[in-house]
Amino acid sequence: MRQLPPLNALRAFEASARLMSFSKAAEELNVTPAAVSQQIRALEEIAGVKLFRRLTRSLLLTDAGQAALPFMTEGLDQLAEGYRAMRRQEAAGVLTVSVGPTVGAKWLVPRLERFNARHPEIGIRVDANVRLVDFRRDDVDVAIRYGAGVYDGLASHCLMSEFVAPVCSPALLAGDTPLRTPADLRHHTLLHAQWRMQHAFAPNWRMWLLAAGLTDIDADRGPQFSEDSLVVEAAIAGQGVALVGRAVVAADLRSGALVHPFGASDGRSEDYRYFVVYPEADASRPKVRAFTDWLLEEARETDLD
Repeated sequence: MRQLPPLNALRAFEASARLMSFSKAAEELNVTPAAVSQQIRALEEIAGVKLFRRLTRSLLLTDAGQAALPFMTEGLDQLAEGYRAMRRQEAAGVLTVSVGPTVGAKWLVPRLERFNARHPEIGIRVDANVRLVDFRRDDVDVAIRYGAGVYDGLASHCLMSEFVAPVCSPALLAGDTPLRTPADLRHHTLLHAQWRMQHAFAPNWRMWLLAAGLTDIDADRGPQFSEDSLVVEAAIAGQGVALVGRAVVAADLRSGALVHPFGASDGRSEDYRYFVVYPEADASRPKVRAFTDWLLEEARETDLD
């Protein structure tokens, strides 16, 4: 018989010690800070030792807490991995892929019918979100993410470079102030994705206008949207000019709903690209390998021009 205190008390201690905050631990565990504090006090009473030094504005681990933390983290990770394996066997034919909402809607979903035709034995569940996947804790098999492609413990394969270029409705090419050269942008509304404005690495209007030598245009003016997909829809509606990755507007460019007002070769980021990632331990799983191989094939055939 293993001598173990209540699992909830162990989870409360591990999260608090790892994050060094009762409130952050409560947020992660979806409980109140008071509940976390109560669980830790109960654990201290059971173990007969103090685990934290509670200071005015911070926490410190005692020697006992420091000694226990790595074992607790590893143990909970192993439990999570065991549960994940259990779920994996229960739904062996279902593969869950995590992808950003825009790339999911504009690039992945329109292509899934081809994967389904090739692998009818594998069911696909798409989890569209922008949060960073924790494969040990989340029920996710494969993720498509934008970044540098270096992820500890994960295999990663480059899908696409991030080509970005201004796009707009064909209606903006005519009228009183036709959009013909980059300098004409001073007469038009700039459409922004918030994440591009908030992250220094992301290609955005500030970077593009600076590269074009247009320092007299306010790069931050214009409405902001939470997702690239909303920026694209606003551009299609003729509300302004969007700066987005060409992978997510390829279909709209082919249909004529959007055009490149200054040509297609306006910008490219080599350092940050789209990657397909999964745990290295899952590289031999047939459904992960089948989906990854298909993704790479689709990416090679994607028309970005």
